[in-house]
Amino acid sequence: MSNEIRDQVPADGAGAREIGFAIPQVYNASRVLFDNLARGCGDKVALIGPAGTRTYAELCTEACRWGNGFASLGLKRGDRVLLFLDDTPAYPAAFFGAVRAGFVPLLINTLTPPDLLQFYLADSGAAVAVADAEFGARFNAEACKDTALHTLVVVNGAVGDHAAPNAVSAAGWLAQFPAELAEADTHRNEMALWMYSSGSTGRPKGIVHLQHDMAYSDAAFAQNVLKLMPDDICFSVPKIFFAYGFGNAITFPFTAGATTLLLPGQPKPAAIFSAIEQYRPTVFFGLPTLYTSLTKADGADKSDFSSLRMALSAAEVLSAEVFNGWKTLTGLDILEGLGSTEVLHIYLSNRPERKKLGAAGLRVPGYEVALRDKDGRDVADDEEGILWVRGDSNTPLYWNRPDKSAETIRQGGWIYTGDRFVRDADGFHFFRGRADDLIKISGQWVYPLEVELCLADHPDIRECAVFAAELPDRRMTLKAVVVMNSRAADQRETTRRLQDYVKGKLLPYKYPREVIFIDELPKTGTGKIDRQALLRM
Repeated sequence: MSNEIRDQVPADGAGAREIGFAIPQVYNASRVLFDNLARGCGDKVALIGPAGTRTYAELCTEACRWGNGFASLGLKRGDRVLLFLDDTPAYPAAFFGAVRAGFVPLLINTLTPPDLLQFYLADSGAAVAVADAEFGARFNAEACKDTALHTLVVVNGAVGDHAAPNAVSAAGWLAQFPAELAEADTHRNEMALWMYSSGSTGRPKGIVHLQHDMAYSDAAFAQNVLKLMPDDICFSVPKIFFAYGFGNAITFPFTAGATTLLLPGQPKPAAIFSAIEQYRPTVFFGLPTLYTSLTKADGADKSDFSSLRMALSAAEVLSAEVFNGWKTLTGLDILEGLGSTEVLHIYLSNRPERKKLGAAGLRVPGYEVALRDKDGRDVADDEEGILWVRGDSNTPLYWNRPDKSAETIRQGGWIYTGDRFVRDADGFHFFRGRADDLIKISGQWVYPLEVELCLADHPDIRECAVFAAELPDRRMTLKAVVVMNSRAADQRETTRRLQDYVKGKLLPYKYPREVIFIDELPKTGTGKIDRQALLRM
């Protein structure tokens, strides 16, 4: 299958030529880490945080032991290894060990329940998994049934009671293996890693990425937007299993020989403030929902953010209130961008020197972007179109899903995102919702996102979500779920006031017919608003 994938990958495109990206045919992605040894930076600190410190030399040694350990379990080149890990030094060590040995790590959301974990194991054919001790119970009889899993390696704690066969503790197991490992002679277009889609529109899809994709995303995004230096310390609150967090915490700092701050556990504001003050990161990566909670949290105004030089956001639209709140708190702008797991990281981004509030940003060098109508024709500036993106880090396919691959990955390597955008005359792109979000209310077409962004700017609202709901008579209506800065004393009066606000800012028919007040919006494991959970309310 690896050779079949390699044969499907287009030759280097215009994006690669634009950024001068060239990489040898024989290439292994573990070089992102191990090249630091070749540069004589083995003593440089690669990882810091509550779970421990590692130099580049120490991390490479651990990775070699992991790679040799995986090989001892009978894995063949291209076999998958499922990683069910929190953000500790074990994650990059196991990841790079698998890649260096020619195996393919799967980066799995640690909130995954056993039934979905069973799907990932069965779909990928993974025979080996690595999990934090606190997640061991997730590998129960339901998760392991009808899968090829034969070994579970447990890190950061003792092996507990679960149904996984042949569970071993990494602490003693790894010590028996050599601390050196030559890189596998993988082709640049062989599989390197997988991530899975969220499954919000059906069962999750295995998103395949190739050996050269990490280096490409760095050459395109990090070197043009972040411009990291070896003395930078990167702190990504979004976890490593999330494509955004993976680039922030692994690809970009390691390529630059910088340092990564890893924070395991739930990213509560107090823990984040403490980590910033103790470890002094310089580049901070968050999400709009995270920035909202940080700016509203107790003790925020007493925290020291002076080490930060840059703050970034992605995944969801950033409201003016959140942007201004963070600016007031830290003195920093938030640089907003847009990426996807299919592309591996960000392909539209604002820049420190060129930015517009509310925009996903400008095209990132190395990526071609186009706005097209439903018939595939390019649209002009200030006209709405569907975003298409092409770059050499694009996934070539969804694993075992030719139907979904054909829907999303189009001829010539283009990815059809399904996101509606408007591009202004300066090249900035503004998100307008999903292509299938348009609903008719009172005979008029409405995009829920437009109403959500309007409500998000209300000074009394902390965060909100707006979505379409079907009435018993099959008509559609708009429902808003809101978190107020302070509990509404009279919800009926507050509802009327919010509805009038939308009527005044937008056209009158666009107001939400129903407003639900809750204390906190449900979130996915990647920190986004869990809209599927909201639909069940």
